[in-house]
Amino acid sequence: MSSSQDSSRRSRGSKQDSFGLVSFSCLTELKITVERMKGISDEPQYSVGLLDGDTAICDVIGNHITEQTLAEKNAFFVADLGVLMRQHVHWQTFMAQVRPYYSVRCNSSPPVIEVLAALGSGFTCTNKFELELVQSHGIPSEDIIYSGVCKQVSQIKYAAKKGIDLLVCDNEAELRKISRCHPSAKLLLQVSTEASCPDDELGMTFGCSLKDCRHLLERAKELGVQVVGVRSHISNSCKDDQVYVRAISDARCIFDMAEEIGFNMNILDLGGGFSSSETPLEVINNAIMMMVDVYFPSSTGVSIIAEPGGFFVSSAFTLAVNVVSKEVVARDLQGPEHDGLSPNEEPEFQYHMSEGVYGSFSSKLSEAQILTPSMYKKTSLDAPVFSSSLWGPSGDALDQVVEHCLLPELDVGDWLVFTQAGAYGLGQLLLPSTDSTPPPVYYVISSRDWFDMQDTGVPQAATLKNFSVVPYFLSSCQTEAELSVPA
Repeated sequence: MSSSQDSSRRSRGSKQDSFGLVSFSCLTELKITVERMKGISDEPQYSVGLLDGDTAICDVIGNHITEQTLAEKNAFFVADLGVLMRQHVHWQTFMAQVRPYYSVRCNSSPPVIEVLAALGSGFTCTNKFELELVQSHGIPSEDIIYSGVCKQVSQIKYAAKKGIDLLVCDNEAELRKISRCHPSAKLLLQVSTEASCPDDELGMTFGCSLKDCRHLLERAKELGVQVVGVRSHISNSCKDDQVYVRAISDARCIFDMAEEIGFNMNILDLGGGFSSSETPLEVINNAIMMMVDVYFPSSTGVSIIAEPGGFFVSSAFTLAVNVVSKEVVARDLQGPEHDGLSPNEEPEFQYHMSEGVYGSFSSKLSEAQILTPSMYKKTSLDAPVFSSSLWGPSGDALDQVVEHCLLPELDVGDWLVFTQAGAYGLGQLLLPSTDSTPPPVYYVISSRDWFDMQDTGVPQAATLKNFSVVPYFLSSCQTEAELSVPA
């Protein structure tokens, strides 16, 4: 770090630490910065709460729980935009050779798109809505991949009209469709990972097998469609870093096939699957970089990209939901191993929440297990816990969010807080009713993260240009309840 950067950090730190709050001069500087970024005629579209040094995310959650309870509302998200920046730094630390193309279907929240665009990410989109959303933020067409493998003709024509040339293909029917509607397209051949990840159902459904690649490459040559690279589908459910090793090895074979047929491919897309905490990024990096250096050294001119989604957004979003119904469903179901938890005849509780798998927990239908929530309620450390299950409000048999967890007894109106809530859930109402609306999202960023974001080298004119950054103040009527995590 240069001496000027170090001095800048010390200066910024003093502005935050002198009073435990963001000082007047700091706020003035931020206001000037934001005004410069917005431009004179532009109106900010989003409000972002700027947190002082003493305000934590749990304070923000508690503040909004108080407000939502008074307004008789039932659910909301809190999004910490600073997490996106920190994840970006983490990616650059361990995967600097791999450019991220954020998977928009994971979380299409416009502020997420804007922050990641400012940080230099590309984007993968699965449909026209996502393409329009990304382009509305000024993302160049060359930084967009149209990754849907079952594309409508109208959407292929839209991509052609907008100059979005990078498309994914995995079968001959799709190849012929693209050749008719977008002859200047540059294709990434999607390869199945079924042999590498047998538990991944999507890997079984999408992607051509290694033995079918030659046939597709020959057809593409006959149709005059350019194939520029290989894309691997790797699901978030895969926790084996060797999946990437095998994918790179297979890709080398396909690159060699393509060269024989007359294609000069130059893109290797490692796909997604980077959100699993069981496979840290540094472990994946150690596994793949050795293979990349062997099969795709820098002298080949091949660009290495990947499509992280949940990696960026999962931990950035927290969801708070309300208990709307409660019933005792069984007794003595916990077995002798739980005798020490509470007296005999202990009940099992079934709670219905204001959000379920047809709303903010839609990831439960296809993704990993939902984490046990924290409880926003003061309880003593020795309070008994009971076998509990958590359900959505629909009454449907599939609307089970958490099959089993241990919680203190809850009451109707209590709040539960779910972390890691940023992937595959925001704004997706799969079973809408007349009074169903997506929960609101409250965006915040700490003053330290705000200044650190500037230090990443992002030009101010590109950072949060549609945001109005305002100081965040806790409500004076906030209750003394606090988040408590069951033992």
